[in-house]
Amino acid sequence: MNPKTESSTSSKKLTVAIAGASGYIGRWFIHHYSHKYHIVGLSRKEVESNPRPEVEWRQVELYSISSTTEALKNVDVAIYLVHSMSASTRLNQGGFEDTDLLLADNFSRASDLAGVKQIIYLGGLIPNEKEDKLSRHLKSRLEVEKTLGSRSAKLTALRASIIVGPGGSSFDMIKNLVKNLPVLMCPKWTESLTQPIALRDTLDIMDTCIGNENLYGEIIDIGSHEVMQYRKMLERTAEVMGKKRLVFSVPVFSLGLSKFWVGLFGESPPQLVYPLVESLRHTLLVSEENAFKEKEIDYLDYETSVKIALESKEKPELPRFKKKEGARNTVRSIQRMPNKSGFSATWVANRYNIWLPTFFSFLINGKIQDNGALGFHLLWGKKPMLQLTMIPDRSDEDRQLFYITGGWLVKRFDYGWLEFRGVLDGKYILSAIHEFVPRLPWVIYVNTQARIHLWVMNRFKKYLERKFVE
Repeated sequence: MNPKTESSTSSKKLTVAIAGASGYIGRWFIHHYSHKYHIVGLSRKEVESNPRPEVEWRQVELYSISSTTEALKNVDVAIYLVHSMSASTRLNQGGFEDTDLLLADNFSRASDLAGVKQIIYLGGLIPNEKEDKLSRHLKSRLEVEKTLGSRSAKLTALRASIIVGPGGSSFDMIKNLVKNLPVLMCPKWTESLTQPIALRDTLDIMDTCIGNENLYGEIIDIGSHEVMQYRKMLERTAEVMGKKRLVFSVPVFSLGLSKFWVGLFGESPPQLVYPLVESLRHTLLVSEENAFKEKEIDYLDYETSVKIALESKEKPELPRFKKKEGARNTVRSIQRMPNKSGFSATWVANRYNIWLPTFFSFLINGKIQDNGALGFHLLWGKKPMLQLTMIPDRSDEDRQLFYITGGWLVKRFDYGWLEFRGVLDGKYILSAIHEFVPRLPWVIYVNTQARIHLWVMNRFKKYLERKFVE
């Protein structure tokens, strides 16, 4: 693989940070362009040894705005490649859409605070349909895109179909289906059309966008000129692999069965398969209006892309990361609440602190401590169950941050926080608990306190909805 590279027109290299640097696209971008840019790889884990000394690695917690802001200092351009992160805690309560939305809002805020000039986001092709008709996966990509472009950093949004290259999870799924199944009964969604694109061409386009003011604020659809059905992709992949496969469509094939079938024989995890299969019912094509026109691209054809993906001996080198140590029984819980009344995060946080002891008036008292912290007490208890300390210098009208600083339900007081924040111009309020470590034994916690928390937040959500009606 030899993506086209151009010599820098400036003597000073741009500093380019990559969130998701150790993933498929990130590692290949570093592999090919570390000579052209000062690349900063962002990783949750600390680097133990780095085979590429020209690449700087910074440790970051993307769930933390302050940590992300620090990691983006002196960065010109940030590439955002984060999609549905795997859980970093033992228990993760919340859907991938809410997690991705919160992470994107963090990154947008941090980029604004750090003075990042441009964010490049690699998302998915969006069909020309109403937003409420989109799959959860595509709707989430659109939300992330809107959120990343909502502050001072100029967004360049690249929307791609399946990217064909060595190590790509979507292509590997296709390859494994062909490898494992001599007969492929294809559900109806495999008749949908799309435009796959080679990894080489994707990287070339990304490189063209970096620091390119012509593309600030632009939404760009990328794909090769070949339009094909997903079923044809299976057939053509089989031909390149030298496999004789019987491929045919069946009219009845439920979504649930499709997920099971693709996950089992595509050798892919559910968190990848489920949202992807839901999206494949859409026709995902490059629109003429949003097509990439900044420069001429000699797109690789599908067969050549597949051959490179199968035969490539290149393997990007990544650092060796230290094993992350910390509390074992950590919890993250993210809930989304519609905000039709346009309440500020400040109002919602204050209302929650009033509502909770009122809702549980038969059981809970809310008390302000001498140090200003808010404690939630059982009626007969002197020690708080949970103590929250508001952090004014990290809070604003759109976000209220509370550190978890005490309580007999809490095992660890030095880390962990609760927040309320408005997202998508106040359309939703996100409530989130991060890095909470319960004192209860894990099995008891999961079956009691964790379930009660979700029930309580659902009741609070209904309370906010009633306030809108009033």
